Amino acid sequence: MTRVAIPSKGRLRDAVLVLLEHAGYSVAGLSGGGAGATATVDGIEFIEMRPRDAGSWLAAGRLDAAFVSTDIVLEESLDDLHRTRLGFARSDLVVASREDDGRSGSSDLAGATVATHLPNATAGWFASQGVDVRVVTMGGALEGVCAAGLADAVVDLRETGTSLARNRLRVLAEIERCEAEFVTAAVDDVLDDLEVRLSAALHARRQRYVMLHLPPGEVDGLARIFPGLAAPTVLPLAGRDDLVAIHLVVEAKELFRRLGELRALGASGIVALPPDAVLR
Repeated sequence: MTRVAIPSKGRLRDAVLVLLEHAGYSVAGLSGGGAGATATVDGIEFIEMRPRDAGSWLAAGRLDAAFVSTDIVLEESLDDLHRTRLGFARSDLVVASREDDGRSGSSDLAGATVATHLPNATAGWFASQGVDVRVVTMGGALEGVCAAGLADAVVDLRETGTSLARNRLRVLAEIERCEAEFVTAAVDDVLDDLEVRLSAALHARRQRYVMLHLPPGEVDGLARIFPGLAAPTVLPLAGRDDLVAIHLVVEAKELFRRLGELRALGASGIVALPPDAVLR
């Protein structure tokens, strides 16, 4: 049985479950029963666990794949495994210190004490910068220990920056831009199928299936604006010589940005639908 870890709670879990549903996996059995809860779907045993634990078990070779985030990849040195970036749950891994400490960059932290949830990634990054620091591993909130003066700086994920600002901390350096990732440590047909389905669902999120009517003489002009996956599909309209029906797949953001150009070509009856899957 192929074993794949999914987050047991949090916004990463919610986004992963939505993606799996879009990819055709019935994950109703994954009801948030907590770490260790399992459900078998299409030959995959999905196991709920904390992403930090999933990264450790993936590194130990006891999982075939896991949905984690980039910071876990850094912490567990999973860079050499196959990774698919998923484009959601984005954040920045940053070094931050108090606004009033007079520091302006990470080099000013030589000899300092740095608190973090990610001791391996933190120690490795400071070593790569040639800055000697003492790394203290914590399991709770980090900003408060820095604001209270227990730590000189923290290495933590920044999503909006609100928590840093509330604790009067400022960013000294950005270590890595992070997002959700699907990381695989094994090669088998079941995982290959899962990756294809995830890719199709992710592509579909960024696309729109567009249907419209257009004068026949403007088809070439449309193709220059929106080539589609290969080329627009052109279909006759019953009883009409002055219009043809066009079907094509376009980037959602491009469609809305160029609606004016479509109307200038004489396009009418424009309908845009979100596709369930797009395979290139």
